[in-house]
Amino acid sequence: MQIIISPTKTMTTTRDHDFQESQPVFLAETTRLLEELKKLSLEEATALWKCSEALGQKNYERLLQMDLTKQTTPAILSYQGLQYQYMAPHLFTAPAFDYIQERLRILSGFYGLLRPFDGIVPYRLEMQAPLRIGAAQNLYTFWGSRLYEALDFANGPIINLASNEYTKVLTPYLQKDDRLLDISFVSLVNGKPKVKATLAKMARGEMIRFMAEHQVVSIEEIQAFDHPDYRFSESFSTDQKLVFVYQETKNE
Repeated sequence: MQIIISPTKTMTTTRDHDFQESQPVFLAETTRLLEELKKLSLEEATALWKCSEALGQKNYERLLQMDLTKQTTPAILSYQGLQYQYMAPHLFTAPAFDYIQERLRILSGFYGLLRPFDGIVPYRLEMQAPLRIGAAQNLYTFWGSRLYEALDFANGPIINLASNEYTKVLTPYLQKDDRLLDISFVSLVNGKPKVKATLAKMARGEMIRFMAEHQVVSIEEIQAFDHPDYRFSESFSTDQKLVFVYQETKNE
């Protein structure tokens, strides 16, 4: 069993850790992407990133000075979005870190596929960004089947806590016997399940912490997720998706 998650735009750097950093598997491909990004003008880069002029200027200056081998931070500590905040890796025990190093993988438009302790630098490049690289029209074409092949479907299932944007880099290559098991956190609106993005991101992080702390290795153990606000719903779940429903309280 492996777990896949998405990266976040918000990132940081830190040297305040005791981890032995590893090298990203696809560093050669990342180097190629960096070369292409550095060819862009400020205006082209800002349009690619779909951000404000001020943020574009900041990221462009960082891009031109970027060195993939210096001032790196373990990926699990570098990303700072809601999912990572609620995962709270700084509170993990040693066995929990061992668990995620073996089983957790982060999909990335820039780095491809990351292990938790792979050393990375802050970057801005979403998987859906329309960046052309040689004959590749976009990042999905550029990465092709590499990320699918890097995952261990033979000892599956792969537990999918990534967004659709990142899952799409895998789905064209799934084989008949592969099992990509989606985890969905929903609220009931007029009796129908609806994903509320902010709550779902929080719950995804908490699910990873739960799995790491309890050394989860089976689907039954995932269903026992002990979140105070979510409960597994057998009626909404399928063989391809485990659905957890938000429990409204009387005070809400």
